[in-house]
Order: sequence, then structure tokens, then C-alpha cells
Amino acid sequence: MKVKKGDVVHILSGKDRGKQGRVIQADSKARRVTVENLNLVKRHTRPKPLRDASRMGGTQMSAGGVIERAAPLPISTVMVVCPTCGRPTRVGMLVKQVKDEQRKVRVCKRADCGEEIDR
Repeated sequence: MKVKKGDVVHILSGKDRGKQGRVIQADSKARRVTVENLNLVKRHTRPKPLRDASRMGGTQMSAGGVIERAAPLPISTVMVVCPTCGRPTRVGMLVKQVKDEQRKVRVCKRADCGEEIDR
């Protein structure tokens, strides 16, 4: 998977089309990414007792109600934003020699950029 946690991505489709955000979580098996403050869904939760709260005296409860949180997006609906040129780009892989070992590095596929995404 060419998208990693911490990358800035551009949303290609859906209700948040055109927006950019940082990847909070990347799940390679499910091929999904969670983007910070995008693809928000509402969850109705009931109050639950907190773990290890009995030591503090009485039992404490977590707040219930309607909570908005970011839901995962399919990996195909996001595109990595190049930190150098600042535009959405496809990601290429380049094998680079670093201190007697070969390392794969992600690169911007834009014709006028071609810089490394990993720093």
C-alpha cells in the first residue's frame, strides 16, 4: 500500500470530494484509510463505566449521546499530496542505495516534480 499514516491525502470522490487531510490510520488488509476530520459519521452511544475508575472513589461514566467520528475510506478514493509541489500525485517506487543497503523510497510521479515523498 502506497499510503502511510501521517501522509496528507486528497479525497477524489464522495461527500468530501476535493478536501485534503492527514491519514490517522492505514489498514492494509482491508485497503482502507481513516482521514482526520473527513468522512465524519454520527454514532449514537450510551454512557458506559470507565475502566479502572473504581480506584478514584465512585464509578465514573463516559458521556453518551451523538458522537461524530471519522470513518474509514477505500484506498482508491484518496491520492497522496506531494510535500514538495503540493499537488495530488500518483506514487512511484524507487530503489535507493543508503549506507550499503538498498531501500525503497516513494517518489512523486508528476513530470515536473519527481521528488521523494519520504523524508
